[in-house]
Amino acid sequence: MDQYDKNILDIIQSEFPICSRPYAKIGKLVGLTEAEVLARVRKLRQKGIIRRIGANFQSRKLGWKSTLCCAKVPEDKLDLFVKTVNKYPGVTHNYLRKHEFNVWFTYIAPSWDDIEKDLKEMEAQTGIEILSLPATKMLKVKVDFKMNPEK
Repeated sequence: MDQYDKNILDIIQSEFPICSRPYAKIGKLVGLTEAEVLARVRKLRQKGIIRRIGANFQSRKLGWKSTLCCAKVPEDKLDLFVKTVNKYPGVTHNYLRKHEFNVWFTYIAPSWDDIEKDLKEMEAQTGIEILSLPATKMLKVKVDFKMNPEK
């Protein structure tokens, strides 16, 4: 990655422009054209450096519910479990851990009933029990990967 890529990444992580032509605005900020910024973003996505571009909403303020889930998934069922869980749009994160409970994911839905229904479906499809751990206190960690720490 060159300095242009790093500058683009710094902007899109937390200061993505909300306007009709965001990539043109990013281009002005970093000294490139809109087409050049789009080409670089596409390349960074293809390389897997950018995983997704999208908004993050505060689900509680929207009235939605969320829970942290974990499961003990045997190695031979890991692919099936992960593919099944990841099909649900309410899954926001899914991580493999070196622990007895080796798969952890967060799940959001409009109601607790929806969460219970979906988790039961996941269990039925995989044969794996899922432990739901709803938060009693909201802690939000903002993670930015500063490409230019001096800025």
